[in-house]
Amino acid sequence: MKKIIYAIGLLVLTASCDDDALTNLNLDEKNPSTVPASSLFTSAEKTLTDQMVNSNVNRNVFRLANQQWTETTYLDESIYNWTSRKISERHWDALYAGPLADLAIAKKNLESSEILSSDPEFKEKTTIKKNQLALIDILMVYTFQVLVDTFGDVPYSEALKGSGDYMPKYDKAIDIYKDLIVRLDKDLERIDSSSSAFGSADVIYNDDLEAWIKFANSIKLKLGINLKASGLETTVADAAIKAAASHAFTSNSDNAKLRYMADLPNTNPIYVDLVFSGRHDFVPASTFVDAVVAKNDPRVKAYFAQNLVDASGNPAPYKGGVVGTKNSYGKYTHVSDAIQEPDFKGTLLDYSEVEFLLAEAAARGVAVSGSVESHYVKAIRASMDDWGISVSDADTYLAQTSVAYTTATGTWKQKIGEQSWYAKYNRGFEGWTSTRRLNFPMLTAPSNADPAAEGQVPSRMAYPIREQTLNAVNYQAASAAIGGDKLKTKIFWDID
Repeated sequence: MKKIIYAIGLLVLTASCDDDALTNLNLDEKNPSTVPASSLFTSAEKTLTDQMVNSNVNRNVFRLANQQWTETTYLDESIYNWTSRKISERHWDALYAGPLADLAIAKKNLESSEILSSDPEFKEKTTIKKNQLALIDILMVYTFQVLVDTFGDVPYSEALKGSGDYMPKYDKAIDIYKDLIVRLDKDLERIDSSSSAFGSADVIYNDDLEAWIKFANSIKLKLGINLKASGLETTVADAAIKAAASHAFTSNSDNAKLRYMADLPNTNPIYVDLVFSGRHDFVPASTFVDAVVAKNDPRVKAYFAQNLVDASGNPAPYKGGVVGTKNSYGKYTHVSDAIQEPDFKGTLLDYSEVEFLLAEAAARGVAVSGSVESHYVKAIRASMDDWGISVSDADTYLAQTSVAYTTATGTWKQKIGEQSWYAKYNRGFEGWTSTRRLNFPMLTAPSNADPAAEGQVPSRMAYPIREQTLNAVNYQAASAAIGGDKLKTKIFWDID
């Protein structure tokens, strides 16, 4: 667990010292004993987004699992050897010891703070406090869902207790999901959008509480869809989807994005990994490049750099690297310059994702407003708009028989799954989640995949090795409950 350690100066003073002077001498104004909740909230927003968007193979390998990118020189992560760098442990720690720890402390500090009834601003301060607690919890819900969707059963009810419990039990993933929905409902009831919360310390929505309401509903929609896909708790799933559908994101202006800065250390982590480091470890994978090029997708100019030229010096076709082999950086298409900018925004959830979820809800028979096709079209248009593609280019793309919903190849799962994958470029984790739930596109493991993958693209991450030794009893129980701590073991909603 993350520990915040404060320096305490010890002074040896004679008994004749004045009590007030003694107290004042022991106050370190530069290192307060209680970190402001606003500072912890800002930290949580940034560390959460950093983990979800970075491309460091020590922490985030989901673009590789999703076969949107592949590696040039070091192939371990592309062939699913995720133990040599302890990637599971780093991802686990990045979420538990990062945003969840900060948010838990912020929540504790707020709950223990007292607003005197005699305070002339009692009512307003109380409302602000409730709003702050709601926003804290919404981010915690988001983070716990990521953990469940990565590992399956994880510590939840006994997590974040620090010295109170170093060996927490693992809760069932489906039980966590159901409780997360309940928590979001309480958060939504608590928010008073006529007031404020964290002000400028909120670096995602800048204290726009209406936007937070839409964000919470969008998370709830995603929880509901995954729960619906499991075939379990359908009443809970349907209720969550129906309640959230009409209150989720309605445009790209609602997107949950963190605004990075142009200067270190507050740049987008991708810039650090791809530019500042001076390394050239990744290229877009042929699996993805070939798919979008075949569809005449206009987003290619936003996704990829036009770095290849033919013998005459003219632009050459895009060429993706082959998953599982070494790929000379100079001979393959690069990630676009825009994505490598230091202030490129980091996305937690966007409107396109919401529309694909609504399309899926309609396809699964849930009574949401709109048809499968209407949401499918809105999802693609939202992605095009978010990447700066013109309306006319989006129209041309959608008019193709291979793209139009009524004529595109396959079942609704294939149509939605493939287009969702295209739209989630650079959002490795959610792209991986979408392909696992819908099984489209049908990704194939490279022939030299690590034996731990058992010939399959991973369906989950294995638990951190440290858990096997330090929390052995609970680890063994969790491993048995999910069907084995293996890469091919499926999350409860991944049933097809």
